Amino acid sequence: MSAEKSTQINAEIAAMTYEQARDELVKVVADLEQGAVTLEESMALWERGEALAAQCETWLAGARKRLDDAVKAKAEK
Repeated sequence: MSAEKSTQINAEIAAMTYEQARDELVKVVADLEQGAVTLEESMALWERGEALAAQCETWLAGARKRLDDAVKAKAEK
């Protein structure tokens, strides 16, 4: 995969909501588990899955921080 194509994919994934990235990740995993794709397609799916998983983790980390901040603010009152 070219660097330009990778940048485009990462930008697309970065623009996704948590739910969009999660749903796409579920689809990628299902496609990989079926094993009906070529090695090259499998590698592309795996790379996309890694990027999707990272995006989901970013969303979850942000949500976790917001919750921690809210609990901390409430405790300080």
